[in-house]
Amino acid sequence: MPEFSHVLAKFIEHYDVFLDAALLTLKLTAASLLIAIVIGLFFAFLKISRNKIFSLIADAYIGVVRGTPLIVQIFIFYFGLTEIVNMSGFWAATWGLAFHNGAYIAEIFRGSIQAVDKGQTEAGRSLGMTTTLTMRRIILPQAFRRALPPLGNQFIIGMKDSSLAAFISVPELFNIATTLGSSNFDPMTYLLIVAVYYLILVLVLTVFVNMLEKRMSVSD
Repeated sequence: MPEFSHVLAKFIEHYDVFLDAALLTLKLTAASLLIAIVIGLFFAFLKISRNKIFSLIADAYIGVVRGTPLIVQIFIFYFGLTEIVNMSGFWAATWGLAFHNGAYIAEIFRGSIQAVDKGQTEAGRSLGMTTTLTMRRIILPQAFRRALPPLGNQFIIGMKDSSLAAFISVPELFNIATTLGSSNFDPMTYLLIVAVYYLILVLVLTVFVNMLEKRMSVSD
């Protein structure tokens, strides 16, 4: 195990490289989760649809994601899609992570929407709102508040899972740590440094989610 002073010296020496990698990790996480929210909402609506074909499509998507490893999904996007469209490793990883997280977010949204009292829908319809308008103005705001805690957990998982992008050469935090560790024959030092970076990012995200939860609970 390397000494603390040695790890600290390397931390200071390579802070700019790790900072750039941390920013790329944040971009990768933010882009993939934004797309995953759209995917998740779409499949949540399919899942709760009265149309059995739509529901089966959602079940198939969620089943495939749950039944296959994330790294395999990222490889399929990287080696498969890049043969069809011109796509960088960053975007292949983004779509792979979005495809994966979208399934879990779909289940979160489905549960949250179904947890809203049915009387809320009836109240909206009695006011002359269409089904779509009732969903948008009454159901979804309440469902989102209920979904926020599990969504926050999924966001944290998504950020840590972004380290798998290193396996398709995206220069994010874990990739930089393994590269520097190999070139300096000192892998443990750089793994400890990258662990600190991930810990800081997760703590910041946790604080942000907690603040958002409190703010939305106050606005109820």
